[in-house]
Amino acid sequence: MQFDDDADLDTSQVQDERGSRIPGGGLTVGGGVVGLLALLAGLFFGIGPQELGLSSGEPGDSSGTTRTDSQVAQTCKKGRDANTREDCRIVGVVNSAQSFWSQEFARGGRSYNPAQTKLFTDRTSTACGSATSAVGPFYCPGDHKVYLDLGFFKELTDKFGARGGPFAEAYVVAHEYGHHIQNLAGTLARSQDRRTGETSNSVKVELQADCYAGVWAHHATTTPDPATGRPLIKQLSQQDISDGLSAAAAVGDDRIQEKFQGRVTPESWTHGSAAQRQQWFTTGYRTGSVAACDTFR
Repeated sequence: MQFDDDADLDTSQVQDERGSRIPGGGLTVGGGVVGLLALLAGLFFGIGPQELGLSSGEPGDSSGTTRTDSQVAQTCKKGRDANTREDCRIVGVVNSAQSFWSQEFARGGRSYNPAQTKLFTDRTSTACGSATSAVGPFYCPGDHKVYLDLGFFKELTDKFGARGGPFAEAYVVAHEYGHHIQNLAGTLARSQDRRTGETSNSVKVELQADCYAGVWAHHATTTPDPATGRPLIKQLSQQDISDGLSAAAAVGDDRIQEKFQGRVTPESWTHGSAAQRQQWFTTGYRTGSVAACDTFR
């Protein structure tokens, strides 16, 4: 994945609170076994902890944090920074995804409401409740934000067996923005019927977010950056797409269950199998069509 070296990065779309301290308050889930059980319960690439019944208490925001100067605002200036730094790469992917969805909404005569991504370390406070990094990346519909601890990407390779790579990270971010699109479209709430299993709405919502990630990837190298008129992402190789598919498979319900509990129980699935997740990302990437992502049919 190659960014335009001379393009400007818009760091206003990423709230960087790594190293901030959140005084007081409980946590959503702890680390170790509790965190692992949370992942097995279907939190991987999910929505906010309160919606999942795992919030430690009242929803909050970040007003109680002790802030440090934003690292991304200081260091992530140009596309060349996204080519060399992981945090700047996340900024670039967020910029690209939001440029695409803004233009896609405009083509349909609608206005796109942007979503910030919040980078945090260890724990954070959200409109969906408090959360730790054990939850994994998630989208909170209450504040329209994507939450991400960059340490997750190491776990994705070390614990879950994905190959990793820049586009594996991009897939994760694009999936979460898929949830934002669902929230704007009114389909995200369909996952909250408390049902699980292969045909549940929860699985269909997650697979649709995978498909939306693929749609963005299809258009990533042709979506013009509003500032330059040139695509922010210049190149996606077949290896990049393969790395994204590896990440999608690694977080399939069947792969996670087999690895951590030694058996596969489809009746408890919340996100879909490895094959399904790869299939729906591929559908979005091959067609580039939002209409092709109707997983509810």
